[in-house]
Amino acid sequence: MSGEPMLVVVEDDDVFAKVLINNLAGAGFSATHFDRPETAIAGVPALPRADLLILDWRLPAMTGVDLLDRLRKLGCKAPALLLTSHDDVFYEEAALEAGAVDFISKTRSFSVLRKRIELVLAGNRRDGAVPAATLKRGSLLIEPAIHQAKWNDSPVSLTLGEFRVTERLARAHGDVSYRQLYDVLKGESFIAGSGSEGYRANVRTLVKRIRQKFCDVDGQFSSIISVPGFGYRWREGAPDGQA
Repeated sequence: MSGEPMLVVVEDDDVFAKVLINNLAGAGFSATHFDRPETAIAGVPALPRADLLILDWRLPAMTGVDLLDRLRKLGCKAPALLLTSHDDVFYEEAALEAGAVDFISKTRSFSVLRKRIELVLAGNRRDGAVPAATLKRGSLLIEPAIHQAKWNDSPVSLTLGEFRVTERLARAHGDVSYRQLYDVLKGESFIAGSGSEGYRANVRTLVKRIRQKFCDVDGQFSSIISVPGFGYRWREGAPDGQA
């Protein structure tokens, strides 16, 4: 990506928007702010470029999901994060099904939001790097350009982190360690949890959540296999392990 990433923030709470824009600027991001969905509908297509949309869920006259749909119909292809005070799985699934790449509660710290932004931008670089190819593996379809996973042609509502772990497993032809999977989420050597390998509990919880989301689409899903003491493996038609 050449120059500073260009972000679009659509937020009608002036106080929250001011704090967010200041935090983004401090982190090295340029952001254009729209305080109403109608101004965003008119203004976003006129921008030289937009690398990421950050949309409030609750906006005057429409939701952030509705706004995203309108912007998509106008040709805006930038990935989108939905911000909300509704920390509920219903809203998360609705956001992901509408095409957002992530769903973040406003109660989370800016450091969390910043990490999510960096992960999205890393997957949508404009510096000439060739994007990862679409992957078809059995019933699984991985579309990196839009951070979408499908199982038997049905979308699976994965968060960005869940998508990246699923993709890492599916592209591997062998076992993937707990550490390798955690690196996908946090970067190499990031320490978490209690003890030198505390991150394993985080990975097990994440994989359990991923399995459940695939099972919600197909109750017979059994492609993520536990490798005791090491990590996981993706294999078609294998018996399901336990996280």
